[in-house]
Amino acid sequence: MIKIVNIETGEVIEREPNVEELAQQEIDSISEIAEREAKETEAEAKATQKAALLERLGITEDEAKLLLA
Repeated sequence: MIKIVNIETGEVIEREPNVEELAQQEIDSISEIAEREAKETEAEAKATQKAALLERLGITEDEAKLLLA
């Protein structure tokens, strides 16, 4: 359902989306999912790199925080 509000008059129009709007919603949804997955993958990679670095240094995350504080 699409809701259009005219701020000046307070008129509210609710209508079903047309074919083009439905297609754009699908594109936007797919794009949002892809972006979210990319961010999750990046966060996982950073966490893995951080864990590997701490392992090589032989310290815990808490010890690293103390050293950097």
